[in-house]
Amino acid sequence: MNPKKVVRETTRELTDLPNIGRSLANDLKLIGIDIPEKLEGKDPHKLYQKLCEMTGKRQDPCVLDTFMSIIDFMNGGEPKVWWSYTDERKEKYKI
Repeated sequence: MNPKKVVRETTRELTDLPNIGRSLANDLKLIGIDIPEKLEGKDPHKLYQKLCEMTGKRQDPCVLDTFMSIIDFMNGGEPKVWWSYTDERKEKYKI
């Protein structure tokens, strides 16, 4: 969902999260995340690595940016566009 349209109080489905559409919602389900609450306290890099393993291919690093955005949101942060995490991802994970 577009981060500008996200309302924390009505976030029930994965597609209610900032930056998450059907495709990424399906990817999250593949790695065991079927409701937004399961993202709380998770490590975005570990989820990214798990997705790469489960699909048998290296995912675009933008997926990691997106995972960072939704975990930050579920941990109380503001909904932000995924690319606002790119610099942090490059610095922290060197990807």
